[in-house]
Amino acid sequence: MSGSALKQELKLLESIFHQRHERFRIVSGSLDEISCQFITQEQILLIHCNITESYPSVPPIWFVESDDPNLAAVLERLTDIKKSSTLGAVSGSVQATDRLMKELRDIYRSESFKAGNYAVELVNDSLYDWNVKILKVDQDSALHNDLQILREKEGIDFILLNFSFKDNFPFDPPFVRVVSPVLSGGYVLGGGAICMELLTKQGWSSAYSIESVIMQISATLVKGKARIQFGANKSQYSLTRAQQSYKSLVQIHEKNGWYTPPKEDG
Repeated sequence: MSGSALKQELKLLESIFHQRHERFRIVSGSLDEISCQFITQEQILLIHCNITESYPSVPPIWFVESDDPNLAAVLERLTDIKKSSTLGAVSGSVQATDRLMKELRDIYRSESFKAGNYAVELVNDSLYDWNVKILKVDQDSALHNDLQILREKEGIDFILLNFSFKDNFPFDPPFVRVVSPVLSGGYVLGGGAICMELLTKQGWSSAYSIESVIMQISATLVKGKARIQFGANKSQYSLTRAQQSYKSLVQIHEKNGWYTPPKEDG
């Protein structure tokens, strides 16, 4: 791997496992060594990673500043990790992994992300499973007002989405669902699935960026007059129910096509 490519990987890792990460923090990084902190309730462990010139053909060497033999055994197993499982992606193609890393890099560099319009977190540090928080919507919308009320009631002022990617990404779209809060309108279906053509194979293009999808979903929620259902049963949103709703949605639109509203409707 070239030095510039390795620098890009290190920069990405440092942006994910930043100095305020609650569990794992990269303290310093260079082309031949990374120093990290693993935070538990009892202690902060200092972990080092030596990167050889043969990386990624030869995995990094990990060691921990601790006398606990269990920790040493865990780090020894890291030598079995292949490049395709980088960042917690247990399965996935090299092409999908490379594209997702590029998407994540582009997001962290984007003005919309830096402006706090949304936030991205990897679920269990998996590159194939993202939680996306929509932090800002149109201030003139009812949804914006609902988010202010939600903050007062529950201390939460964002819409949480989950993006799940398969190893054939970017040729197939991610599966996207609303996790919380429970919404009515906004083209949100049972279980939290989202009724948008671009999230189906029929409407998807491999040229779409994930940031553009995030912004389009945010705009669609407002356009569809989404409202927060305060007091609703939160358990009605689940992955299984969302997948069922999405499957039904695809079948209906494959048969009947998609309706394009007049321009005066938005």
